[in-house]
Amino acid sequence: MNVNELIVDNRERGVFRVHRSLMRSTEVFKQEQARIFNRCWLYVGHESEVETAGDFRRRTVAGRPLIFNRGTDDVVRVFLNSCPHRGSLVCREYEGNTRTLRCFYHGWSFNTKGQLVGVPGEDAYGPNFDRDELELKQPPKIDSYRGFYFVSFDPRVEDLVTYLGNAKPYLDLIVDQAEEGMKVISGSTKYRIKANWKMLVENSLDSYHLNSTHQTYVKYVTEFGTDDIGSSLESRPPGVVRALGNGHCVVENAPVNGRPVAHWHPIFGESARDEIARVRQRLQAKYGEERTRLIADTSRNLLIYPNLLILDFVAVSIRSIEPLNANSMDVTAWQLVPREESGDRLKVRLSSYLTFLGPGGFATPDDVEALESCQAGISAIEVAWSDVSRGMHKRAPATTDELQMRTFWRQWLAQMQFEDMSHAQSGRRN
Repeated sequence: MNVNELIVDNRERGVFRVHRSLMRSTEVFKQEQARIFNRCWLYVGHESEVETAGDFRRRTVAGRPLIFNRGTDDVVRVFLNSCPHRGSLVCREYEGNTRTLRCFYHGWSFNTKGQLVGVPGEDAYGPNFDRDELELKQPPKIDSYRGFYFVSFDPRVEDLVTYLGNAKPYLDLIVDQAEEGMKVISGSTKYRIKANWKMLVENSLDSYHLNSTHQTYVKYVTEFGTDDIGSSLESRPPGVVRALGNGHCVVENAPVNGRPVAHWHPIFGESARDEIARVRQRLQAKYGEERTRLIADTSRNLLIYPNLLILDFVAVSIRSIEPLNANSMDVTAWQLVPREESGDRLKVRLSSYLTFLGPGGFATPDDVEALESCQAGISAIEVAWSDVSRGMHKRAPATTDELQMRTFWRQWLAQMQFEDMSHAQSGRRN
């Protein structure tokens, strides 16, 4: 399949269209796995999830079963969750703390450094049996930035800091909210969507659908007297969309319903006003007024290409998309909070997340329904193209325009076109 013919990117005419076969083709899905997910840096977890020696989390990234752990030597590692004996999952629990990982099939055991330390009936093997050759394998590349850990299955991939590029300052704005660092709280949200994974990337960056798709939430917030979001999108302060290179992009808006980090709103209650004011004073003393404004008075949707979304609203949600096939994906979301935050302020933050983005919240069920509706609709093959042209003629597209989607698609196309990932360049503006 020639993907060059399946995306129209005509800047002169202001037309950008995506052929809908890219959302349903098994052949395209296989090429994505080989050319994108086998080559990019992919999120695996946050350092706070494996805080104590022996902590582990079981993850799936790019179809591979992984173990994300902190060894007894305090080093964070990622292992392929596959016993070198016969391939069984070594780690079958989703999380925990252990000094030894033991495969249930034949009883081979490994320490937290991945070394093979126990083989039942080892004397049955010959003199050339070498435990060092049979330790747990790791992905070719593992690295972290500000506590966010990534892996890559391409040994030739550029270093993580270079890959993140202009997205790094936005991760900094999130981490710098906290005085004592950020942590992922216990628990996660997991759900499956019967739609192509690229649809959720688009949806997570799309402000255009808010008033139409999430009408119930808009009415709910308005009834509680917090009508920032209830006003029309056009009357709200203008937001900003930025293409950050390598497919990364960010959508920035004025905060909706406040931000417990340092932007008080009546939804938090009068009791929280002084505490939030003290947080703001601390930020101003440490970073100055301009950076404090960026941290406290701006909400953002950040895409770390290809499949990591960090949604920094009233809460900070880490959303990872795991494509399963052309027509379905698994989604996992975690909540990232300042370590020092507790009491009513933390309660409000988590409640606000559950109200909007939780599995039974106002937004997530709406979005799942919308994407599954789109997946059903694109089976009408006679309607061949989806339009992604909104705001393409503007020098500075708004958050309700589609520059962010075009940024994603241009990087996607660049990687799908070339076997050598070094040729893939980030999309140009608009």
